[in-house]
Amino acid sequence: MEEAPVIEVSHLTRHFGRVTAVEDLSFTVGPCEIVGFLGPNGAGKSTTMRILAGFLPASSGTARIAGFDVFHESIEVRRRIGYMPENNPLPTDMRVREYLKFRARLKGLHGETCRERVDVVLDLCGLREVGRRIIGTLSKGYRQRVGLADALVHDPPLLILDEPTIGLDPNQIRSLRQLIKDLGQRRSVLLSSHILSEVEMTCTRVLIMHRGRVRAAGTTADLQKAMSDGNQVVAEICAPEEDLRECWESMHEITAFNISPCSGDFFRCALTAANGTDLRDRVFDEARNRGWRLRELTFTRHSLEDIFVHLTRTERPEE
Repeated sequence: MEEAPVIEVSHLTRHFGRVTAVEDLSFTVGPCEIVGFLGPNGAGKSTTMRILAGFLPASSGTARIAGFDVFHESIEVRRRIGYMPENNPLPTDMRVREYLKFRARLKGLHGETCRERVDVVLDLCGLREVGRRIIGTLSKGYRQRVGLADALVHDPPLLILDEPTIGLDPNQIRSLRQLIKDLGQRRSVLLSSHILSEVEMTCTRVLIMHRGRVRAAGTTADLQKAMSDGNQVVAEICAPEEDLRECWESMHEITAFNISPCSGDFFRCALTAANGTDLRDRVFDEARNRGWRLRELTFTRHSLEDIFVHLTRTERPEE
């Protein structure tokens, strides 16, 4: 039996005066899914996250978290969400452990349970060695970890993370990325980020928003397949140009090709196949059978950045 979604959004809309930030939005997030929530500034991502976390009401539509309605059962929803906003409002004059205990008590944990959960998140987020440090003295990377520990301290089944890697250096990003992947083994994660390479390496699925609507949803492989007309095989071959042209014209899998000279006696052949077919095996066999010298054979796919730009070319002002 298929498990119920952790997030269910149906026809969600949010107006700010005459501006529609989110329009007729529908999507789901399943158990133990890490979903990348993408879009240009002003697409409606942060507004949607704030609605799901109970910080903003919607104008219309419904949203449910673990089966509970965000609007009518907000207390139950908050117990099941760990929310880390983009600008994490941490108190700079409190010590790390002190702050996490304070946050745990606010979230309904007391006594031994409170102490145990604080110890767990200190270890989980790599904060044990700075537990007695004042938050204001910590680096940006450690502050992000404190924010994540805060979101995790009550052990929610859903994490909502809005730009969790903003301002971090590459080593800190890599460390936090692995932590999020580990967390996703036991809970669902909705992750907003403008670092598309990180989303591609971290998330099991992506949602791309533009102008308040979801424009594409699926795995990166699914989205690449949907844009497969642009997938190409590029081969550098030493052979007579007319022989290359005759060969590519005779292959029914190839819908278009371009031949251009490159260094020495080699030609660069850019071959586009129907339905995104990978032509590398066929090209290799042709080169071997005809005695052609082959020095490069690559399959170019659309990156997540290519897909993002294609779907969100026209931006609108920031939220």
